[in-house]
Amino acid sequence: MKTIHKFRLEGGKVINTLKLREGYRAVRCEYVVPDKCVYLWVEQPLSVDIATVVRQFVVTFSGEPVPIHYNYVDTAIDTLGAEAYHVFEVSGAATGEMLTKGEVHAEPLPAAR
Repeated sequence: MKTIHKFRLEGGKVINTLKLREGYRAVRCEYVVPDKCVYLWVEQPLSVDIATVVRQFVVTFSGEPVPIHYNYVDTAIDTLGAEAYHVFEVSGAATGEMLTKGEVHAEPLPAAR
């Protein structure tokens, strides 16, 4: 079985560290206006027998440079603020080449009922 979890990502060149199951797949990014932040939805297996992996993501504005080895995931649009936020997965070690504000460890958000 598998499921989709929702993660809140911090912007501003902060590394967002997620613990995901091997075989995960980022499926959607969205800017949620009332929360004023970007969310990432990730499909992943539910089996506890599948190992977890630590992955890192960063949110940038349009035009902000990122290291060449970062992998583009998706774009989230703030339709009211006319701004675009781009989500990249950090491949390789997250070094100080871009990060100045620290690291955030994100957990899946509980499902709304």
